[in-house]
Amino acid sequence: MIEVTVEKLGLDSSTNSYVVILREKDGSRLLPIWIGQPEAESIMMEIKGVRPPRPLTHDLCKRLITGLGGSLRRVQITQVKENTYFAELHINRGDETIQVDARPSDSIAIALRLETPIFAQESLLTDISLHEADEDGEEESFSAEITPSAEEDVEGRELRMTGEELKEYLRRMRPEDFGKFNP
Repeated sequence: MIEVTVEKLGLDSSTNSYVVILREKDGSRLLPIWIGQPEAESIMMEIKGVRPPRPLTHDLCKRLITGLGGSLRRVQITQVKENTYFAELHINRGDETIQVDARPSDSIAIALRLETPIFAQESLLTDISLHEADEDGEEESFSAEITPSAEEDVEGRELRMTGEELKEYLRRMRPEDFGKFNP
């Protein structure tokens, strides 16, 4: 397992689906996972520090884990099977570790709230790269938008993928890399 961080979150303009891009912590490999709008909004709210007046589902999960005397030790994105990504929450309670099957999008949202490390199976990571856009902004790019600062990663750097990088990335993708997708 390789530790990853949330690199970028947005709307993939080619599929009109939300995507969270995870980057290996000390490297350049990425793991894009297409997710639903509610999960994307929940992740973005946590990244931006937005606190709703009442707890959302992922806030409730955080309160349940801590309220029952547990702590989230780690999240693991384990596999892709039949175009569906799988993840596990590893919850410690006393001397016991409980593994809970979960969707990666929910797992990421909960991990961010509990400041817990996220890990991905090494075979899921790919060698594509995002890089800073040209100042003229004229290059073809992978566009991801969710907020007015949508072309920024979580650290505020502007990132884009060139058309050639996107073509190469798509050329190397396997059907299971797309996750569950219904046109």
